[in-house]
Amino acid sequence: MSTASSIATPLTLRGQTFKNRLIKGAMSEALAPTEGTVTDALITLYDTWGKGGLGCAITGNVMIDMRAKNEPGVVVIETEKDLPRLTEWANVGKKNGMIQLVQLSHPGRQCPKGLNKETVAPSAVGFSAAMAPYFGVPRALTETEILDLIQRFGEAARICEKAGFEGVQLHGAHGYLISQFLSPKTNHRTDQWGGSLENRMRFLIEACKAVRAKTGEQFILSVKLNSADFQKGGFTEEESLEVCRAIDALGVDIIEVSGGTYEAPAMAKGPRKESTIKREAYFLEFAEKARQVVKNASLMVTGGFRTRQGMDAALASGACDFIGIARPLAVETDAPASLLKGQDVRYAVKPIKTGLKPIDNMAIMEVIWYAAQFRAIGEGRKPNPKLSPLVVFMRYLRGNLKAVLKRNTRLRA
Repeated sequence: MSTASSIATPLTLRGQTFKNRLIKGAMSEALAPTEGTVTDALITLYDTWGKGGLGCAITGNVMIDMRAKNEPGVVVIETEKDLPRLTEWANVGKKNGMIQLVQLSHPGRQCPKGLNKETVAPSAVGFSAAMAPYFGVPRALTETEILDLIQRFGEAARICEKAGFEGVQLHGAHGYLISQFLSPKTNHRTDQWGGSLENRMRFLIEACKAVRAKTGEQFILSVKLNSADFQKGGFTEEESLEVCRAIDALGVDIIEVSGGTYEAPAMAKGPRKESTIKREAYFLEFAEKARQVVKNASLMVTGGFRTRQGMDAALASGACDFIGIARPLAVETDAPASLLKGQDVRYAVKPIKTGLKPIDNMAIMEVIWYAAQFRAIGEGRKPNPKLSPLVVFMRYLRGNLKAVLKRNTRLRA
């Protein structure tokens, strides 16, 4: 892909024009009711971001299976029952000249205990001792179930296109189901879905094919992919480059580079390398390597960007075609408009700490603290950069408990 030296430069993919190179990276909104339907707050949130100048927004996790939620409050797309509301959501982007991609996901083993009837994954591999109290050991999927999930990705994409969204992103990073299939640490299968990298990437490849088979020529397909898991025995950088090569050849339009899992959250903790600090972005060095093997797809880098200069430099280097912004948008909804005027992001993003070490060692606070800000925006209030992480965590625990009790009540009825 050719690149430009400015975030203000438009780019057209499959006949769809991104008015600038700024994309809102996916962040969990947690604004849906138990049924997983679209709410007024969700529409207001994206309308607010659209007015802030974004060229594109990627939604937070949208589940493809009601039986497998990663948290309470996620949107679920299985059928067309919520099509009118999904259409309202898609129209928000059209009104603001903002392309919207729906991030389709399945959490696999990354589901809090008790939230779902059961947890499934490529293999029955549990979490580390520190996280085991919060996440149960999953059941290994059968091949029939694997094939069903692949088709669910395709069906959800079809519904998204019918609603008016310009495309979807398959979540293949951060330890979710596709990422679990890719990693030898969580995929111990000995059939065609495990073992060699070719087999471990089969689930992602087939999901991409299912989306393409059920959507039109102008529908954009993106994949979010880990550069590495950053865990011993996990998905490596070399393997990620091979997957990049394969999905590029398959016709994926945008590859978003990320990294880490719940157990090793790359962007949530720990010191950054000097080269990362200097260039701002967490995964820009990997994107440069990916550029050597990706010949057709656009590359997107999210995480760490804070200045207009840093963003333009990344584009000018040829390492990426899109700049992803995520957490700053939780407290500064008009950040894109400011950046386009030459101003930098106003709020420095810092690790969210409760003071409870087991919790702070996980990535969960980097999800739920920002979700609390999204709720405020969706309800027409201003975000609060000084919001207490501990207060947010206690609210989250109460919310999870209510969801578990509600599910148990339904099962007994």
